[in-house]
Amino acid sequence: MSFKYALGGIYFLFKDQPNAWIHLVAAAGVIVAGYLFHLSAAEWIFITFAIGFVFCAELINSAIESLVDKVSPEQHPIAGKIKDLAAGAVLVAAITAAVIGLAIFVPKMW
Repeated sequence: MSFKYALGGIYFLFKDQPNAWIHLVAAAGVIVAGYLFHLSAAEWIFITFAIGFVFCAELINSAIESLVDKVSPEQHPIAGKIKDLAAGAVLVAAITAAVIGLAIFVPKMW
């Protein structure tokens, strides 16, 4: 049952969070580029980690936002701060993934 609930969480991510689709399109583009540039096994490990890192951050952010909305439906400075911090985590993950992608792909383009 835990696996079923986890898949449900991923389903809700893509159902409710438009940014998840942006991450998915970016991940698909990186995967296609990886095949075109014939990445090594080590490079695929870094790319896979980066993609997973961003989706994990997005899932955690979405969970935190949902929880905050439930416990504090009205505007509150602390609720806003919590949501901003969670969104910041996604941004850090996305920047980290972009740096990993640049480190792998830029040398291959030269």
